[in-house]
Amino acid sequence: MVEQPANVDAAVNTPVVVDSNNDGTVAQELELEHMRSTLEEAIVETRSTPLENRPRLPRIALSKRSRAVVRALNPMLVTYLEASRDLCETDSILFGAALAVCRIIGAKVSTAGRTTGHSSAIPAWRRRIEERIAKARALIGRLICFRSGNNRPRIVRTVRMAFAGTNVSLSQPDITQKLTERIDDLKQRIAAWGKWIRRYTERSTRFNQNRLFQSDQKRLYESLERPMVSGTGPAPNQADTVAFWRGLWSEPVNHSEGPWTEVVASQCAGITPMDPVIITPDDVAEAVRRAPNWKSPGLDGLHHYWLKGFMPTGVTLK
Repeated sequence: MVEQPANVDAAVNTPVVVDSNNDGTVAQELELEHMRSTLEEAIVETRSTPLENRPRLPRIALSKRSRAVVRALNPMLVTYLEASRDLCETDSILFGAALAVCRIIGAKVSTAGRTTGHSSAIPAWRRRIEERIAKARALIGRLICFRSGNNRPRIVRTVRMAFAGTNVSLSQPDITQKLTERIDDLKQRIAAWGKWIRRYTERSTRFNQNRLFQSDQKRLYESLERPMVSGTGPAPNQADTVAFWRGLWSEPVNHSEGPWTEVVASQCAGITPMDPVIITPDDVAEAVRRAPNWKSPGLDGLHHYWLKGFMPTGVTLK
């Protein structure tokens, strides 16, 4: 049983006001209670899930139902976001809220995690062609052995099967020419089958890249830059990573400071420092407003659409 934080209980008891003609009906109260419980479960679940194991959020239709659910969850998110301690916790809350919306409206959410590997399934027709190529190459090897004078029973039996139904006898004078013609025919067949597979592979690659460009440009560019890199390896140890970067940036280093540094310091002494930058909720809202809704998200898997839909986010992110 996971211990619930204090802000979860406060959020569950937060009243929600929904503009409707039947505001006090039992059906609406039950629906709001269902939304609260779904939101709470999603946030608690997301907090205990690593980034790489989060489900992939789908693109939802911009329907009245989905917008109404987002508006109804906005007041419930206020308590969670006000109690957020850092940006990571805020991101976890927003992802949990987005996951809750998908579950409430019945959108299909992948539970297998946001993997980047592609399916290795080979089409049945391609497997059949590859089997034909393998058999043809084996037959070419047997025919070459027979033409070189190898008369073992297994080789002879294979050659007879290769000329079955062609009225070609192994004892006729021009058998060497017939063997050469048969070998050339098999080589041409192998070349044609290979071109079929090559054309299919090129067309499939173009199709998948075009589709990936429409849905997730980041993954497309990563696949083009590092086509052989796989994300299935072990993750680096956190302690070793912290120690490595701490050794680079936290250890004091004695630099050789020449006379030119004093000249630059005297020249910059009269420069007026820049006024501190104050980021307001309007600045955050304007920056988010211009961002595309469903472009490929970052490592957290959260699309810009959810930053626009959840209104209390601007106050927390400023």
